[in-house]
Amino acid sequence: MSLDVLTIGESLGLTVANEIGAPMRGDQLTLTFGGAESNVAIGVARLGGAAAWVGRLGNDALGDLIVRELRGEGVSVFAARDDAALTSLMMKSRPRPGATSVSFYRRGFAGSRLSAADLPVDAIRGANILHITGISAALAESSRAALHAAIDIARDAGVTVSFDVNHRASLLPDATEAREIYRALAERADIIFAGDDEAEILTGEREHEAQLHALLALGAQTAVVKLGADGALAGTNAGTVVRVAALTVDAVDTVGAGDAFVAGFLTETARGLTLAECLETATATGAYACLAHGDWEAAPTRRDLAAFLATGDPVSR
Repeated sequence: MSLDVLTIGESLGLTVANEIGAPMRGDQLTLTFGGAESNVAIGVARLGGAAAWVGRLGNDALGDLIVRELRGEGVSVFAARDDAALTSLMMKSRPRPGATSVSFYRRGFAGSRLSAADLPVDAIRGANILHITGISAALAESSRAALHAAIDIARDAGVTVSFDVNHRASLLPDATEAREIYRALAERADIIFAGDDEAEILTGEREHEAQLHALLALGAQTAVVKLGADGALAGTNAGTVVRVAALTVDAVDTVGAGDAFVAGFLTETARGLTLAECLETATATGAYACLAHGDWEAAPTRRDLAAFLATGDPVSR
């Protein structure tokens, strides 16, 4: 199997409240799914890349839904099915206009039980890029060990390793512990993605260029500091530094924008494009993903991006 990007991590069932206010009996909910790593895989597939997702799901209806929908998006799925634990779940509610509350049911659930035995060795060896995040590293020791085992396989096969910090304070509230866990992965990565707040946790630096250079000093070939509304900054160990301004959009939902950004960057990296070109696509895909609700539903296709960048408006009139 030849893959552009293979991602490993947790995917969860997701319920979204259709009404504003505290959850009440009889409320209508929308059922879907999400997860940073599967979001990235979908984003890569929509841009025409060959993508795969690896994870652990319960042997239940939610697990069936996730497998079915990922395959429907053109993502190859390597899912271990767990008879002893249910598929992880997150529930989104809107307690008031403009606010979102998210509850997670994940510790002890299937996604947190990922182990090295679940890894598809040949698929990892056949990938151009292996992508992981700090979320699975924070979930449990077994899932963290699985990520390091995957890196061992990738390194042995000459596969590029990509790491997005994706810090979740609810999983790792202690900043010192978080730093140790993230650095252990970052020091083994060829590409590092971090928001400026995450870069500060990882490096102790606050100034953006200092953060970039500190990330590269960990041993990465490429580092990217995501700056939200201020765009992004990227650099290489060869001394190239590129800054791209954010695209202005009327954001509807910023959830999933970071994953779309990573998908854009990695897809272009797999195609051999320049750092500037990778960052420009990443910025556009991240902006486009803000135009609709959902963790991955607004990830753009190439046609979407072309229309968006040509007119600044994704709607054809």
